[in-house]
Amino acid sequence: MDLAGLAVFSIALLVAAASPGPGIAAIIARVLGRGPNGAAPFTAGMAVGDVVWLSFAIIGLAALAQSFYGIFVAIKWAGIAYLVYLAYKLWTAPVSAGEVERDERRENPVRLFFAGLALTLGNPKTMVFYIALLPTLMDLTRVTLVGYLELVAATLAILGLVFSIYIYLAVRARRLFTSPRALKTLNRASGTAIAGAAVAIATR
Repeated sequence: MDLAGLAVFSIALLVAAASPGPGIAAIIARVLGRGPNGAAPFTAGMAVGDVVWLSFAIIGLAALAQSFYGIFVAIKWAGIAYLVYLAYKLWTAPVSAGEVERDERRENPVRLFFAGLALTLGNPKTMVFYIALLPTLMDLTRVTLVGYLELVAATLAILGLVFSIYIYLAVRARRLFTSPRALKTLNRASGTAIAGAAVAIATR
């Protein structure tokens, strides 16, 4: 892929990834409510989901999506179910002042990875982005392996940067809450935000 086309793709992806949406809401709410633990596998799953949609767009997403429509619907609702579960856990989680500085609770990283993956695969915004953008930048019938790998590398680099910035800002914001009551309020606000993200995906 030529440098100009790759640059346009990267800029468009940066703007789209940084724009508030269900995925960003889930990342921020999760870190605010639970701390940074588990953020890496969760966002890694989201990034891989983007690569899946990118790959499908290159090989002919429209036909593939029609052929496996039922599977994509199931994935979408799996992602929604996870968000609802996470929202419930945040609303009901016990808190103490010590949790503000460090959250010691551990979650299964594999489960978190697949939760992030399901969230992205079930988000129509991601699918539409690649369908709309890629045909304007290249002839999808003539994409080389090198060109594909360049797009994947750019996608992972940009998403890694955007997700890291949001995680960092959420961690800094979480440290402003220094009492159990404030932290409980934060958890419930985060849970509400995640439930809102689930509703946004479900209604698209």
